[in-house]
Amino acid sequence: MKSFILTSLAVLTFSLTQAFARTPAGWTDDYAKAMTQAKAEKKMVLLDFTGSDWCGWCMKLDKEIFDKPAFKSFAKDTLVLVKVDFPQSTPISKKTKEQNAKLQSQFGVSGYPTLYILDAEGKQVWKGGYMEGGPDAFIKATEGVVKKKA
Repeated sequence: MKSFILTSLAVLTFSLTQAFARTPAGWTDDYAKAMTQAKAEKKMVLLDFTGSDWCGWCMKLDKEIFDKPAFKSFAKDTLVLVKVDFPQSTPISKKTKEQNAKLQSQFGVSGYPTLYILDAEGKQVWKGGYMEGGPDAFIKATEGVVKKKA
């Protein structure tokens, strides 16, 4: 009986963690927390407006740039990474959904993927989207902006 209860609890815990969209390692979905971290660490903030479970270009951006070691190394030292996700079939919390809608309106985002780099005060310093050439092209396109102190 005890093992049945433990197994049931494990399955329930796993199911609940799978019920909501997961933010990839190294990323957050909490904008306010990211801004606080950026100020403390003197970093820029990368907002990735994405449709993680339906947008082909978003998935391509993740696979070709964000998932690569070169990008992860670059970002670790220079950026606080924020996923602003608009999934269609993966639920997200009401709080995150409301935050993301507010950010979408604030930045005037109408297509995905859309990327913004902000300074630690929240001022936009760069805007882009998917680009060919992998992490090297992304780093080259943004390094001048992110090397400046946030």
